[in-house]
Amino acid sequence: MVSRKLVAGGVAGSLALAAVVMSAAIFRPDRAIRVATALVAHNVCAKSFVSGLDPQAVFAEIMDREGIRLLRPVLRYRLDRSGGTVDASVGGLLGSRAVFHDGLGCVLLHGAEQPYLLRSDIEALKASKTPPLLAEIAGPGVVEPADQALRAALDHAFEEPADPPFRRTKAVVVVHGGRVIAERYADGIGVDTPLLGFSLTKSVVNALLGILTQQGLVTPSMPAPVPEWRAATDPRREIEVEHLMRMTSGLALDETNSGFDPSSQMVYLHDNMAGFAAKAALIAAPGTRWAYSSPTTQLLARIIRDAVGGPEPTLAFAWRELFNPLGMRNVTLEFDATGTLQGSSYMLASARDWARFGLLYLYDGRVGGKRILHEDWVDLSAAATLDTDYGAGFWTNRSEHAHANGRVRLGIPRDAFFASGDLGQRIVILPSQNLVIVRLGDSVDPTGDIKGLARLVSEVIAATQK
Repeated sequence: MVSRKLVAGGVAGSLALAAVVMSAAIFRPDRAIRVATALVAHNVCAKSFVSGLDPQAVFAEIMDREGIRLLRPVLRYRLDRSGGTVDASVGGLLGSRAVFHDGLGCVLLHGAEQPYLLRSDIEALKASKTPPLLAEIAGPGVVEPADQALRAALDHAFEEPADPPFRRTKAVVVVHGGRVIAERYADGIGVDTPLLGFSLTKSVVNALLGILTQQGLVTPSMPAPVPEWRAATDPRREIEVEHLMRMTSGLALDETNSGFDPSSQMVYLHDNMAGFAAKAALIAAPGTRWAYSSPTTQLLARIIRDAVGGPEPTLAFAWRELFNPLGMRNVTLEFDATGTLQGSSYMLASARDWARFGLLYLYDGRVGGKRILHEDWVDLSAAATLDTDYGAGFWTNRSEHAHANGRVRLGIPRDAFFASGDLGQRIVILPSQNLVIVRLGDSVDPTGDIKGLARLVSEVIAATQK
């Protein structure tokens, strides 16, 4: 006779196995691992082929990221310079491939279908017939700080702690009164090196929308023109462009960077990123709930594409209306496999070009006597959303949120706002100080080394007030 304990144990074991199987079916760990291999493939591709960095050093830094670090013993990559591809896999399984296209950066390949490839002549787009509206901010050489206090501020920005997490600062540019007064770069990086901005790209999407608003083609208060939401009974019809800008859409698109979240899967597993985001269900009334969300910015990128007439017009629009007027020369805009600007994460630009972009906001959307961004656009972008320290495409100190108050206590003024990207990419705009400070790097500190940034900002302010 079989004992009751054995029967009970068998039932319990079967239930446990069933629970594991069901959990795997729901959470799909294979997808999270494929997110990791896609991130590695894409970022090694972009940083090697566009930025010109050493791929092995890039790979080593990526593998130090939380979550990715767990796969370090088994995750491998292969770069093919002749073919312009990077492959990454875990033990030869769950592989991802990124392919480089000159002038357009890298795009992930999913399946057999080839991605949409823009046919624009990038060099022709850069060859503006008119000079930049923004006055030149520096000469061709690296600007060494003339002031000892500024030199010390840069020293501190690049110094490493004895123990991890390491800061890995790649570039710092300080612009005061419209001119670079101090800058420094890590080995292998110079004034023209395009560097990944990650979510700094969201602020560029904000600028493109500000231009479209100035031109009367888009307004923040209009219902978001998303075709998937047009049905009369679809509650998502109530989502406005500004809800997407402020990440208060109410859509089930919260970002956790876990590999399981919709943001991670949108960026790394889907050709049509905005199409994926548009399928999300509404879980709160628009304008009532805030959650950080790259997919909502990607929906804005598609709105921009549709407003200007398609992929090639989007690229031409960005160069004609934004980059050329600001004198931004070392820029690479990436697009998803359907030809929509990858607006959530993947623009590359030199540190000086990111600083030029910051000056547009320091100058309240006007450069060279011409209004580029709609009037009040900068104040709208820097105004806090609900009870958060997020504005619209920028983080802000113009808030009573604990994070904003904490940054003020650390020495970043109350009127400051900043573009922010993964691993500590920052463009800090300080109107009361007439300053723009750019810090780019690969910090794996969970805060993006906010204390290091605050020290840099406070020391630069002290140095320029003497």
